[in-house]
Amino acid sequence: MTLTNNATNNGAPDFTRYYPNVALARLGCEVVAASDDFFADKQRLIQPQAPVFIADKFDDHGKWMDGWETRRRRSGGNDWCVLRLGQEVEIAGVDIDTSHFTGNYPHAAALEIGTGAKDATVENIQWQPLLPQTALAGDTHHYLATAAQRGNYLRLSIYPDGGIARLRVYGRVISNITTESECDLAALTNGGRVIDVSDSHFGAPDNMLMPGRGVNMGDGWETRRLRTPGNDWAVIALGHAGTIERIVVDTAHFRGNYPAAFSLNAAYVPTLHDSACVAASMFWQPLFAKTELSANAEHEFDSGVLISEPVTHVRLNIYPDGGVSRLRL
Repeated sequence: MTLTNNATNNGAPDFTRYYPNVALARLGCEVVAASDDFFADKQRLIQPQAPVFIADKFDDHGKWMDGWETRRRRSGGNDWCVLRLGQEVEIAGVDIDTSHFTGNYPHAAALEIGTGAKDATVENIQWQPLLPQTALAGDTHHYLATAAQRGNYLRLSIYPDGGIARLRVYGRVISNITTESECDLAALTNGGRVIDVSDSHFGAPDNMLMPGRGVNMGDGWETRRLRTPGNDWAVIALGHAGTIERIVVDTAHFRGNYPAAFSLNAAYVPTLHDSACVAASMFWQPLFAKTELSANAEHEFDSGVLISEPVTHVRLNIYPDGGVSRLRL
């Protein structure tokens, strides 16, 4: 299951709801360098699944831990690792997660942001402070807001050594749409993002905007069974204002739990604050009328769109509940 949105985490700040986690391999992110990863591979830092602890699992280097862990430093200094994001992003906040690291977590951590070519070396990147050195605790989610800065590289420094289970980086991809040719305005890779949903019990809504088709039923947005009147919904900010000409609703892998139907509403509201979107969406114009869906199928519609002007936001309504693997606009 690809969990990318922490909206259901109790106590998580708003930036985890309004912005996707952009530090994912599926979005092109890679941990490209580290001072050390003797005890636990640096690539685990960006795994999409929640970290786990297996009490009796050991490997050739000692206790297996689900995260990035360095050896104990004996010569001063501190450890670090560098992430290359798939595209330039504007970061709103991070989660430095030390889950399951108790006697081996770092005393503190700091983050820097930089911009560079895909093959840039650590020494050639111009780093700017993103998060000052901040004290950490063991087995804890550290949700930390950051100043809105743009870049495609991150350097995580830990003091002096130890282990971090996951680094989640919440922000928006900077849209690189520059032509009038057809493109998916809702795609995460084009700056689209899910602002809020009615429910995401079985599958995170950001999955709908991921590249490619869903790999299994967990790789989509799925709500719990609705037991009250009404229907489930998702509010989406497009990466760029545009005119919707083609719609794809993919229910891949959803067979006994796909929605019976869907509809879309939309509006051109480029300055609307994220916190006001859900209430405002109840009054948005119909973009596509209520239409039946079928199980495990890619539904494509290139006619029937009811708005011919550009829009910036869309509300996906599903009736009454269920799972959608991908939405393309």
